[in-house]
Amino acid sequence: MVKLRKLMSLGLACSLSLSVLAGCGAKAADEQVIIYSNADDEAITAMSNALDANGYEGRYIFETFGTSELGGKLLAEGTNLEADLVTMSTFYLQSAQEQNGMFLPLEFDVNTLEAVPDYTAPITSQEGAIILNTEVLAEAGLDKPASLQDLADPKYAGQVAVTDIQSSSTAWLMIQALVSAYGEDGAQEVLHGIYENAGDHIESSGSAPLKLCRAGEVAIGFGLRHQAVADKADGLPIDFVDPTEGNFSLTESVAVLDKGDATNPEAMKMAQCIIENGRAALQQTYPNPLYEGEGADSANKSAYPKTFDQPLTFELFSAHQALSEAAKP
Repeated sequence: MVKLRKLMSLGLACSLSLSVLAGCGAKAADEQVIIYSNADDEAITAMSNALDANGYEGRYIFETFGTSELGGKLLAEGTNLEADLVTMSTFYLQSAQEQNGMFLPLEFDVNTLEAVPDYTAPITSQEGAIILNTEVLAEAGLDKPASLQDLADPKYAGQVAVTDIQSSSTAWLMIQALVSAYGEDGAQEVLHGIYENAGDHIESSGSAPLKLCRAGEVAIGFGLRHQAVADKADGLPIDFVDPTEGNFSLTESVAVLDKGDATNPEAMKMAQCIIENGRAALQQTYPNPLYEGEGADSANKSAYPKTFDQPLTFELFSAHQALSEAAKP
């Protein structure tokens, strides 16, 4: 009798669910979409504003993670990930798809300037550059560096801040440039000199070198170019140098989880909304053009845009993390 009651209760629960879910085991269309993201606050705000302005306010939850943490979850959990929608470094999405087959082909047009996988739509592109505090540089009587290799010169000791690739992919922009220009052995040698000059300022946050430059604690940092361009335009004593080794970039993209019958049908619609209604606001902070019809002003056009000669994968990222560790004093 107890067993029968349990079965009846289960049947009743499933029947009640049918009215909402259109099938036991399917995901409710009115259930909140869970969005996992490694994006900066500015990008989260732009995406949230686009969703809210187009009828999705209160129908989603953003949960943010560091790049390495979220990348680890994607690779380890696959379609068991709690999220319905992800915005993340594109190279991690590609590696996760290759390993786990976890994303759906997008059901809307993605008219990008360059070909992208059919399960991703880029939301931002971020380039690396050398960042300067012009006042601190002048006070120290130091010349403006022209290259990343210059940052290894002992005359810059104590005046350099960089990011650790173990915790932030921003550092990968610098390491790609070094490996591309000098090969792995040469890159490790130059990186060793940069790390020696940085001392305690091998930072865990991608924005930390810029913040240290802003505060006048160091004269030179490596970080995201668009942030330095914005600071200079705002009248701060911040300038930037496009390193002769090249301005390398990383994109972040949106992808929709393939959970079979449990896929939230609103996730695809929200991905489309972010791309179609959020790009204008996103490009105000992240100015690199990604889609047909987009452009950038002269200040946001780097002098030496380059692409690494191998596909950007988690495996390559891990190899460059190992190179970085070997270069540390």
